[in-house]
Amino acid sequence: MPAMKKIIVVEDDTNIRDLIIYALKVNGFKAEGFETGREFFESNEIPALVLLDIMLPEADGLSILKKIRESEKYAEIPVIILSAKASELDKAKGLDNGADDYVTKPFGVTELISRINAVLRRSGAVNFVDIKDGALMYKNISVNKERRTVFVGGEKVILTYKEYELLSCLILNVEEGVRRDKIIETVWGHGFVGESSRTIDMHIKTLRQKLGAAGKYIKTIRNIGYKIGE
Repeated sequence: MPAMKKIIVVEDDTNIRDLIIYALKVNGFKAEGFETGREFFESNEIPALVLLDIMLPEADGLSILKKIRESEKYAEIPVIILSAKASELDKAKGLDNGADDYVTKPFGVTELISRINAVLRRSGAVNFVDIKDGALMYKNISVNKERRTVFVGGEKVILTYKEYELLSCLILNVEEGVRRDKIIETVWGHGFVGESSRTIDMHIKTLRQKLGAAGKYIKTIRNIGYKIGE
């Protein structure tokens, strides 16, 4: 199962929708947004999870949630409600109607990502990158994008700039794999001059060595590229 899960954001506030989509992508998800429930249903998307606002044009979030739960096609999709309605009654109504979680606005991005991961774990739909204390986690590998640090099993691993960028590229595409040309573009840039395959292979070799036992998670996809996974 591909690890980079797609999340749908049904939110009519463009600024909030764009912010959430950006945060999701930064944290290793695919994401797409819709202004109304109708647009979501017309898209025929089957995402890993839906973030659903309550106050929406055309039909409110609870009506959309009810339609999701009554649909054979969408019934099993986890749904997290995002709402400015923060009363205990409102939360109970959302959860009683089939929401898997209820997040009140305004909310912190880190908390939202953590709640998404928790719901995905409970639903059995996640075997990929988690987030803890601002760091991307896969198994015992921790990559902190802000501090540019890497830990394996709690032990700090010293990587070169390119090794760090390579690991980050792979961990953001867990199980899905990354093509060699995409790795070169992401890690070395468009202006790279040299033998790309040899350059990547050499960096993968040293990265595996530095990660120790966790290096086994870096897999070669023959004639395509590399991935982190099992």
